[in-house]
Amino acid sequence: MALVVQKYGGSSVGDANRIKQVARRIAQRREAGDDLVVVVSAMGDTTDELIALAEQITGEPEARELDLLLSTGEIVSSTLVSMALKHLGQPAVALSGAQAGIGTDRRYGRARILKVDPQRLRRELDEGKIVIVAGFQGITEEMDITTLGRGGSDTTAVAIAAALGAERCEIYTDVDGIYTADPRIEPRPSKLPEIRYEEMLELASYGAKVMHPRAVELGAVYKVRILVASSFNDSPGTLIHSTSSGQVHGGSPMMEQRNKVMGIACDADVGRITVRGVPDRPGIATTIFEPLAEAGISVDTIVQNASVERLTDLTFTVAKADLKRAVEIVKPVAQSIGAPEVLADTGLAKVSVVGAGMQSGPGYAARMFRTLFQEGINIELITTSEIRITCIIDEGRTEDAVRALHLAFELEEA
Repeated sequence: MALVVQKYGGSSVGDANRIKQVARRIAQRREAGDDLVVVVSAMGDTTDELIALAEQITGEPEARELDLLLSTGEIVSSTLVSMALKHLGQPAVALSGAQAGIGTDRRYGRARILKVDPQRLRRELDEGKIVIVAGFQGITEEMDITTLGRGGSDTTAVAIAAALGAERCEIYTDVDGIYTADPRIEPRPSKLPEIRYEEMLELASYGAKVMHPRAVELGAVYKVRILVASSFNDSPGTLIHSTSSGQVHGGSPMMEQRNKVMGIACDADVGRITVRGVPDRPGIATTIFEPLAEAGISVDTIVQNASVERLTDLTFTVAKADLKRAVEIVKPVAQSIGAPEVLADTGLAKVSVVGAGMQSGPGYAARMFRTLFQEGINIELITTSEIRITCIIDEGRTEDAVRALHLAFELEEA
């Protein structure tokens, strides 16, 4: 008998019939002998509908109340799944994030999990119950309800799997695994049977929507094996784990013989800020970026031009949703250091090639840049890691870039 944590996304529990179908899948797994903790998202577009409802009341909903409101979506899903299981004769119990022991900080709307107290979960499991947990939420030390941000149910599931020492965490969604590119853009993507944590983290961070980056990061830290599969069919899915057998694309297990690029990611959630005429002296970067960090705004690509007469231009990117607030923070800072101008724009996208094997082989950057050049796509900014190359391009050319790079790196389905 194995302990498994499952997570079902909003599309999987989108209506009563789908909830019944999910309940049957869970019941079959329980009858096969596994102990189960099941994390569920809100039904369909419930979260968006609740946000829209709040905005009909006030243009700027207070963060604490909004989190309490949004948490109800997952409560509805968890109770309905529990009811469906009981109707099938399976003992089940629905728990909120707080009841499941999910403790968070007070960053409403994007809270971080600080601890998972698994006592209640273990007690319910010991009593032979299937435990259904409302994802996406937790509770602070002050007993206030928080939400974890978009994709937070993935994070809930992996955190619970880590706390319980589960055999693995299974993420069920409306796609049947991780692909070399978004199937909605690239017509011939290859499904990956497995992928390493670091590769999946880069793909998720730079545009792949199947897994939330924080969930992958947690999985890597606590060595939680994560399976991504479809709730609508029995496809084997993709396993995210620490080592790869090399059996990718049906090739040889020898690393030297497999494609060192695993996938192409893209993300149109890009806002760019340029601070003109920044004095080139020690401590200036700290002066600009510390207030952004204190406001919880994540900065991605950073480029500083060469200094001319001790002045430079500093450009960086943030999420579009954070752009307005970031500009409001940066403008007074720029004024205080004598920088004359702060510019902001959108209409940009990130396109990335990712693969752990890239760090040991030359020529990947050159191939990427030549491919984009041949497509007539201008590169605005470039950022890299050991296993990733990212170019900032015009948003309108995103799909062209993904298809061209997918072909250039020979990732199409065999």
